Amino acid sequence: MAQELTINQISSVLNEVVGQATGRKDLATLTTDSLISVANISLKTGYDPLLQAVSQVLSRTIFSVRPYYAKFKGLMVDNVTFGNHVRKLQVADKDAENDERLSLDDKKSVDMYKVNKPDVLQTNFYGQSTWQRHITLFRDQLDTAFRSADEFGRFVSMVMQNVSDIREQEFENLARITVANQIAGILDEASATRVIKVLTEYNDLTGLSLTAQSVYEPENYKGFIQWLYSKIATISEMMTERSSLYQTIIQGHNINRHTPKKRQRIYLYAPATFQIAASVLANTFNTEFLKYGDAEVVNYWQSIKDPDSINITPTYIDGNGEEKTGSNIKQSNVLAIISDVEAMGQTNVNNWSAPTPFNAAGGYSNVFFHTTTRYWNDFTEKAVVLLME
Repeated sequence: MAQELTINQISSVLNEVVGQATGRKDLATLTTDSLISVANISLKTGYDPLLQAVSQVLSRTIFSVRPYYAKFKGLMVDNVTFGNHVRKLQVADKDAENDERLSLDDKKSVDMYKVNKPDVLQTNFYGQSTWQRHITLFRDQLDTAFRSADEFGRFVSMVMQNVSDIREQEFENLARITVANQIAGILDEASATRVIKVLTEYNDLTGLSLTAQSVYEPENYKGFIQWLYSKIATISEMMTERSSLYQTIIQGHNINRHTPKKRQRIYLYAPATFQIAASVLANTFNTEFLKYGDAEVVNYWQSIKDPDSINITPTYIDGNGEEKTGSNIKQSNVLAIISDVEAMGQTNVNNWSAPTPFNAAGGYSNVFFHTTTRYWNDFTEKAVVLLME
């Protein structure tokens, strides 16, 4: 039976709705098919209910446009257009020397021109990632689908916004993998100072035996989160010290770094953030207690179906300064990563788009979008991974 576009009488439904809302009638089942318009893909047509002769006219087109903006915006740095690689120069510390004034002898001199070259370490970032997508816009077919040039223009704008949204999500998800690779590389490196198992440390400190499940019980969570906040604050403070802590040391180069608070970045797993707000802030008079600095909530690290986990075979720099492919890291209960802003990032190398000439035979033109970008990790910068285990 063909579906028709009809105009419904709803007085009986309206009376029932009002009766139940005002208490004149008891709660009862309502059938809403005559009242509610539901999105569907079938195209219904029909005639007006008066003359039964004139077809109903399309009254309005809803252009569903909702711009999407990529997460992990903090990874974006200045664009790079020229050159095939980026180099990073660092100066290593050298040991102090004896004061030669104390060894002066008669009729002898001190050579004040002895050379002491700076110990410079150069690290290099190679490679670029590129991809494209394109969209086809027809001429005559769209003329019959819209009422005016303005409406057609809104349609084209909607299509282009969709392309923009897809590209934003592509940037976001590649940035997400950049963060996941940093986490996996640190885990594969297995540094005792860079991987903090917060439950293990908290249990050792308190004598408790909390698990990743029992820690969320109301009687456990507030105390744990207060300790966790102090732990994060301690790590944050320690990162401001000029030291070799929390970073990969290249053999033969004594590189000491410090990360001021304004140069620190914290990515924190979303459920933990929301639990903090619900379970702790509600019971804390000081509303500033659990506010972090440059922090971003992460809904999932790699897969939206397994949000607290990563499954990465990372690439990273080892202590010899060589690029290394690590072992496969399957890790759940990833809570947070705290890092220097230079530890990971994204830079656009060359992004552009252009339309093709109009295809007179086919009646259409294409618009191509080309993207070349670089995602990078620097393991010689400070970064700490927190696991809920």
